[in-house]
Amino acid sequence: MKRIIAINCSPRATWNTATLVREAAKGAQEQGAEVKIIDLYKLEKFTGCISCFGCKLADNLGKCVCRDGLSPVLDAIRTADGLIIGTPNYLGDVSASFRALYERLIFQSLTYKTEVRSYNQKQIPVLMIMTSNVSEDFYAQIGYDEMLKRYQGTLSTFVGPTKTLISSDTLQVKDYSRYNWTMFDPEHKKERHENVFPEDKKKAFVMGEQMVNGTWE
Repeated sequence: MKRIIAINCSPRATWNTATLVREAAKGAQEQGAEVKIIDLYKLEKFTGCISCFGCKLADNLGKCVCRDGLSPVLDAIRTADGLIIGTPNYLGDVSASFRALYERLIFQSLTYKTEVRSYNQKQIPVLMIMTSNVSEDFYAQIGYDEMLKRYQGTLSTFVGPTKTLISSDTLQVKDYSRYNWTMFDPEHKKERHENVFPEDKKKAFVMGEQMVNGTWE
């Protein structure tokens, strides 16, 4: 049985990002995988890489030695057969918790050697989900597409072949009338959440299936 780790890197445990992560997890489960879902913001305190270089010493090559709330997550990914990881777009980048995990996950595998780039010998499929308030039509104009490509490229190199799923122009809150936000059309947001977001959920489900059934390309 394949083991999939699904990680929600949003502080909101039931909103857009979390929903898509869980839909992808359901798709993997539908194909017979054992899935562990983790909400990073519910973990005990953790940090990004602290630059101790313990993962470069002979006794711990490729393994982060910093012990905190992220340690069990890194251990679980190390033995997993697939990784689903979702983040909201915050200020044109990933969430702080995603970045902390990303630093720890990638840096432990980096060899600093010219002959071999990575200590990680086990490549696993990765699905990176990003939700954003802005429309996907603007991604190229404001550089979000290049930002995503960088994360996708690094994850592909050091973890495994990575696909991305973007869910854009999302509903941020249930009741827009509580806020004086003049940039948004609440009715448009609600309509899109009702008609487009379900399609994003279906895409996530299918990609979760593909991660397990051998059609990941």
